[in-house]
Amino acid sequence: MARVVDVVTETARAKSLLLDPPDWPGHLAGQHVDVRLTADDGYQAQRSYSIASAPEDDHLQLTIEKIDDGEVSPYLSDELHPGDELELRGPIGGYFVWREALGGPVLLIAGGSGVVPLRAILRHHRAAKSDVPVRLVYSARTQADLLYRDELESFDTVITLTREQWSGHTGRVGRDLLDEVAWPLADHPLVYVCGPTGFVEGVADALVAIGHAPNRIRTERFGPS
Repeated sequence: MARVVDVVTETARAKSLLLDPPDWPGHLAGQHVDVRLTADDGYQAQRSYSIASAPEDDHLQLTIEKIDDGEVSPYLSDELHPGDELELRGPIGGYFVWREALGGPVLLIAGGSGVVPLRAILRHHRAAKSDVPVRLVYSARTQADLLYRDELESFDTVITLTREQWSGHTGRVGRDLLDEVAWPLADHPLVYVCGPTGFVEGVADALVAIGHAPNRIRTERFGPS
């Protein structure tokens, strides 16, 4: 069980839970946990959530985007308060992680709440004082949907919006934008793509079409196939 230390509002539909799990073994940037809820009648529901915090941070952080008809996210975003406890299993995952020994340059590409584990990688990169080049490309519907906006602006971040006109990039992450912002192919960049299934598949296909090596592209997706 992990104690809720604080609940932070990120956007109108997303909140971050700061947790203090006892005997936490530590995690790698990019890993996730399973959260399990148990009702009074014994019914259980479980969902996986990426870890938003770096291994060096004081608290474990999960950012929950509320899905109105979901079994787990409405409770996590609306009902939990500091002092409550949450059942966790993890950390989980060894593929979609970054540590300095893996090198780079690193290109992080996020669709919506897929930015959560990539933010953990950025934080870890900074905490480790790494000189490996790293850049984030972040696609969201509107400015109001951007998670961690102020923090991410302190990194090398390219934002594109799909449902709002503004002074920055607009439209989906496709070949044109990747041609503009991706690291040179000669540098053999390591790419992490996270987001809804359709987004991840489209971006991965575009990267391969440009000439990126498939074995240098790591993907993590959520939602229906």
